[in-house]
Amino acid sequence: MSIVSKLFFSVVLSAVLSCSYAQEKSVAKLPDRIMLTWSDNPASTQSVTWRADATVDRFVGQVVEEESSPDLEEKARSVSGTFLSLDRGAGQQDKYGRVTFTNLKPGTVYAYRVGDGEHWSAWNQFRTADISGDFSFIYLGDAQNDLRSRWSRSIRRAFQQTPDARFIMHAGDLINRSNTDSEWGEWYEAAGFIHQMIPAVPTPGNHEYTRDSLRQLVLDPHWKVQFDLPTNGPLNLQDAVYYLDYQDLRVISLNSQLIMLDSVVAETQARWLEEVLATSTKKWNVVLMHHPVYSTAKNRDNTILRERFKPIFEKYGVDLVLQGHDHTYARGTAGRERPVYLLSVAGPKMYDSDSDRWMEVSASRTQLYQVIRVTDDKLHFSSYKLNGQLFDSFELQKK
Repeated sequence: MSIVSKLFFSVVLSAVLSCSYAQEKSVAKLPDRIMLTWSDNPASTQSVTWRADATVDRFVGQVVEEESSPDLEEKARSVSGTFLSLDRGAGQQDKYGRVTFTNLKPGTVYAYRVGDGEHWSAWNQFRTADISGDFSFIYLGDAQNDLRSRWSRSIRRAFQQTPDARFIMHAGDLINRSNTDSEWGEWYEAAGFIHQMIPAVPTPGNHEYTRDSLRQLVLDPHWKVQFDLPTNGPLNLQDAVYYLDYQDLRVISLNSQLIMLDSVVAETQARWLEEVLATSTKKWNVVLMHHPVYSTAKNRDNTILRERFKPIFEKYGVDLVLQGHDHTYARGTAGRERPVYLLSVAGPKMYDSDSDRWMEVSASRTQLYQVIRVTDDKLHFSSYKLNGQLFDSFELQKK
């Protein structure tokens, strides 16, 4: 090869590598781990969080009413966002942007995107809550293990079953090891675009917690940066204790890990729960928490939940208590009409069901997902196997 040819080849190679590097840097700045939640009224607001490159210094969202036109930018409204930093250790740091779209119309489909003003996500959609009318939502038990390879089937099949679900409730243990970024990466990959279109309503489990050097319980720092949730819970517990009103349904999230391990915090949550139920004007009241009131395993006995919280559930006529933790399926009423106690498992980790037979329906070694439909006077509950076969169902009616 001549000197001229070598020089030409060197210049071309340098240009290609430079272009490739620029493209990689550009791709790195594209938002990922996009998550819909609510921090306020689902009929008129929508919160979004996303992960951004540590060098990004501007966070913005755009939203426009969906009119099936490709010219979305022409009418889109820009909203400035904020960010929270996440230190992943070893000198690695991420920024998580967040924005809340407000002044939205009820029962309306919107298109949105997020980014830094130059590097944007795809345009996605969400739908605001109606003022009234029927709706469905999904309830999933523990994901925890093999998120990419096995839990993915559960959430994707649930979406296939009910693509118009208004939100997805996660009953704790979304991952296996607290503050393990790679597991959260698998969780997002397994769900794909689903949480970019359907808001998550999560509660933490024991696997979202670890202890610091002082043996204090610490919630995975990913939780706060990923989930922008209502701040109507007790002081210092608002990252996981909250309630959300969706049409004629009130969903109440309790932090059962702290209930089990901290008696002072347990009492704080009990007093708060009683106030939230006493003041609820909603027809349906559902509690979401990780640890079950009635376990399916002989070696598990969550006494404080039965002694302190069960009487509150019964006093105020809670309709459903949705739980996880025991990696089996169970349904029962403990001899009363309300509430119905349910626990389920969406991931592949399985336990045996060997407790006293408080359950009316039970199953072991079965991955399941649940769809709950709310109508004017009935609540329809259905649990499905991953082939779409109906496993269990019942209805509750309001007089």
